[in-house]
Amino acid sequence: MARYSVSPLTVDSLVMHADIAATIVGNKNVVFSGITQDSRNVEPGDILCCVRGELFDGHQFVNEAISRGAVAVLVDHVDGLLESSVVQVVVPDVRAVLGRVASAAFRHPASSLKMIGITGTNGKTTTASILGSLLTAQGGFVHVMGTLTGARTTPESIDLHAQLRSCVDSGIDHVVMEVSSHALEHHRVDGIVFDVAIFTNLGHDHLDFHGTMENYFAAKRRLFTSEQARVAVVNTDDPYGHQLQSEAVIPTLPFSSSNVRNVEVTASKVSFTWKNLDIRVPIGGTFAVMNALAAITAAHELGVSDERIISGCALVQTVPGRFESVPNEAGIDVVVDFAHTPEALQGLLTSAREIAREGLIVVFGCGGDRDHAKRPLMGGIASRGADIVIITSDNPRSEDPERIVAEVMSGVGVNHALVSSIVNREKAIESAILGAKRGDMVVIAGKGHETTQEINGVMTPSSDVAIAAKTLRVREEKTK
Repeated sequence: MARYSVSPLTVDSLVMHADIAATIVGNKNVVFSGITQDSRNVEPGDILCCVRGELFDGHQFVNEAISRGAVAVLVDHVDGLLESSVVQVVVPDVRAVLGRVASAAFRHPASSLKMIGITGTNGKTTTASILGSLLTAQGGFVHVMGTLTGARTTPESIDLHAQLRSCVDSGIDHVVMEVSSHALEHHRVDGIVFDVAIFTNLGHDHLDFHGTMENYFAAKRRLFTSEQARVAVVNTDDPYGHQLQSEAVIPTLPFSSSNVRNVEVTASKVSFTWKNLDIRVPIGGTFAVMNALAAITAAHELGVSDERIISGCALVQTVPGRFESVPNEAGIDVVVDFAHTPEALQGLLTSAREIAREGLIVVFGCGGDRDHAKRPLMGGIASRGADIVIITSDNPRSEDPERIVAEVMSGVGVNHALVSSIVNREKAIESAILGAKRGDMVVIAGKGHETTQEINGVMTPSSDVAIAAKTLRVREEKTK
């Protein structure tokens, strides 16, 4: 939540161009030249946007902002004690209008870009990466925005529109972005009309925030309205995707596994035939097929030629932490993946089982301060899908990691895999790799690309890929 300079704009013009219902208390012709929602970053001439959050209420810091030189505040009530020189822009809900306000402050940058939004529980990052490659192959200047590029999958409204303005100013013409359910619920992408909106799937996740699957789906569905998108690309193999298509209010292009044939999957690549095009993507795992299909369907709608679709798929770079193979000479397959939901873990293990030459070992955990209900579900999935399961920590945050592990263990079925727990994640990964037999596959799930482990508010360096690579070197040394 940084502070950004903007081209000088009057408060009245801001309200008009944001197209919001607001009451202006004070001089509507006051000019502001910067915007932020963090009072600590205010500079003279700024407008402070006061958002009510779970932990902090921006209204409490108005006086600090004024002392730093704020000339206007966006608030949800009139403060009669403020000095009259400070303009109050009063709206019913600041968060609900902040996306449109930010868009107006930065001169509506999204309108100068081809915008593609991708939502769904799983597959957003890989789909975005593949689509970015296809659009680049067609000659586009592309920025991909999501889990791998920032602290949040979808940035806060002001940060988001500032990034879009930077894209326009630097010559970018296409933006492919992951759109989270939190972002949709909090109106972060308001002020953007996506040229194409993609739905990958919906699974059990974020219910600690949304409460029910119905609420979770309702948040996702916001992307597929005429106010938010022009065309939808929807996975109709997913029941929620099927529902989106059946209730479509904008032109909708379905994609399905029935659209492809001659599918071949390995740990490092997939290939298939689509509309008589032979597609090869250097990303392993069965689910890479559906992610590629989502990207191809969208690219085709955006005018990417068949030739560029083929070449763009072939040039896709490895997506960090998405079925990422860790090379080694130990004779075992080691894969790191971000799968952290029941559906993602199920898909990961199903795909791994199809590829594994011998036994299948999985190391995974569940994050703390997040959806408790999925923990036993994932324990059951792992015990049914693998031969050996090691349950460990995965960002326990403020929770007791032993308790999280116990909740995961409670879902483990009898007469399935050999299941154990090692709370220390590094030691769990070491145990799996050093104990694997030649030909086995070791799947390390949950953290993917992440390079830290959060324990009681402390971020400790921790990379599954780095730990796996180090352990593989130790194993290789022992076998020499």
